[in-house]
Amino acid sequence: MDESRLRQIPVFATLSKKQRKVVARCADEVDVQPGTHLCREGESAYEFFAIEAGTAKVVRGDQYLNQLGPGEFFGEMGVLSKSRRNASVIAETPMTAVVITAPAFRHIDREMPEVAKKIRFAIDERLHWLEPVG
Repeated sequence: MDESRLRQIPVFATLSKKQRKVVARCADEVDVQPGTHLCREGESAYEFFAIEAGTAKVVRGDQYLNQLGPGEFFGEMGVLSKSRRNASVIAETPMTAVVITAPAFRHIDREMPEVAKKIRFAIDERLHWLEPVG
């Protein structure tokens, strides 16, 4: 993948060109059709996704949790903790996404503290909308 495309994704935008090249070597781009399940609640986490174009919805069971769009990412919680997916993510529109496998993502997390810090901040923010309402 071309590192310059990563500049459009906020979690990677502030990295140096050299750092983005490292990430780009670990990443693939995929085109996804509406209705595609990118992550399924309860399944093992094998990939991290960052949305380049399109939108996806986040659901847990029958409960709608959030909508994600360009520049946003998901899949990091399960990948970093080596746990099962805590929600499903389903493409709502045609999408283009950057995909990084779990081992490559954990390598990036270890080697690039700037990315790790942003991702961990996003995890903390997301935990509030993943908590059960009650």
